[in-house]
Amino acid sequence: MKIALIGYGKMGKEIEQIAIGRGHTVVLKIDVNNQQDLTPENLSQADVAIEFTTPATAISNYLKCFDAGVPVVSGTTGWLDQRAIVEMECLSKGGCFFYASNFSLGVNLFFELNKILARMMKPFSEYDVTMTEIHHTQKLDAPSGTAITLAEGILNQGGSKKSWTIETPKNAEELQIIPIRKDPYPGLHTIRYDSAVDYLEITHNAYSRKGFAMGAVLAAEFCFGKKGIFSMPDLLKL
Repeated sequence: MKIALIGYGKMGKEIEQIAIGRGHTVVLKIDVNNQQDLTPENLSQADVAIEFTTPATAISNYLKCFDAGVPVVSGTTGWLDQRAIVEMECLSKGGCFFYASNFSLGVNLFFELNKILARMMKPFSEYDVTMTEIHHTQKLDAPSGTAITLAEGILNQGGSKKSWTIETPKNAEELQIIPIRKDPYPGLHTIRYDSAVDYLEITHNAYSRKGFAMGAVLAAEFCFGKKGIFSMPDLLKL
């Protein structure tokens, strides 16, 4: 499979190593120094694009891939307020879009565990839930996309929390997410349920970027020849 890497920082280089190790070829590398090379002609060389950039550039990158007829796998976070527009554009162009806030197998199992625990805790109003996420200082968005996905997993269970905030909660219906930026953390997320007498918590801690990179390459393999909107539950059959 021929892969275009849109975003060639630390994550892009990790993805490249894993892709080559799995027998794929990287035919295009785009970073801040050659963004003008992201053209339909260059993209047409690729079977799939893997995109890890910034919220400011991600949507434009997606649209270029849709126009070129190239499936795009993306882990860029911080743009989800425009997700409906992106998905509509993808479907109208007959494209393929695979988005995940986190490509790690362990994190996606953690997403499911988080939902189960939220359902279990729903009857016990004496426990208040909060979340902490720690990432390296180069991460631009806060809270992380993974933290937002975890928060939505809690809110969708119909408990006492109705929204999330990174500020001090104004009332008991707000779920507080505490974002911390500290090197060299690739990503640590903790959900904590606290009462007057005890607490319980679940945590996922990533040792490195390798798990994220492997998931992105597996997603690219999954998207080969497909059309539509996909995410990790489709790949992992969760």
